[in-house]
Amino acid sequence: MTSPVRVLIADDHPLFRLGMKFALEAQGFVVVAEAETGSQAVEYCRHHPIDVALLDVRMPGGDGIAACQQIVELGLPVVVVMMTTFHEPALIEAARRAGAKGYLSKETEPAELARVIRQILANPDHDWLPAPQELPRLTPRELCVLQLMKEGLANKQIARRLGISVETVKEYASAVYRKLDATDRVTALLKAQQLGIL
Repeated sequence: MTSPVRVLIADDHPLFRLGMKFALEAQGFVVVAEAETGSQAVEYCRHHPIDVALLDVRMPGGDGIAACQQIVELGLPVVVVMMTTFHEPALIEAARRAGAKGYLSKETEPAELARVIRQILANPDHDWLPAPQELPRLTPRELCVLQLMKEGLANKQIARRLGISVETVKEYASAVYRKLDATDRVTALLKAQQLGIL
């Protein structure tokens, strides 16, 4: 008889940890530790036998991606799966570089979560992160205009700051909108933030 999979849950919300513990144990896993911060998660993994660490991406006191990287660099026999509400491509790529084997929504159904964890454990050389997304390529000047938009500057103010005409600012803005598939400044800024460009 195989021993049950030992799980660590790291999240700064106690109710989420409680719900996740209940859901995982109903699927046959054993939750052996809980952590409120990334640094706590690393310490638990260093000193306790843990098979899978479920880490929230963003936590106070050391985020989940930094904790994942530390766990991997320490050579601990722990599979790290990120659990999050943030799905920006830049965060997914950061998790991949840190050595995470999975990147799942906190809204994932318990049975699906259990299935993915078991697949990861059965195939530890394969990761279950979303495929990398091609980011729009903005020129340095387009990025500069976008950053000034984020600061709330109007086109005239951007033109004055960069020493160019208002028409040139509008051309750069149009190029930014086109590359980000946006129709206006607000949408462009939102998409740039979601993609991790800003």
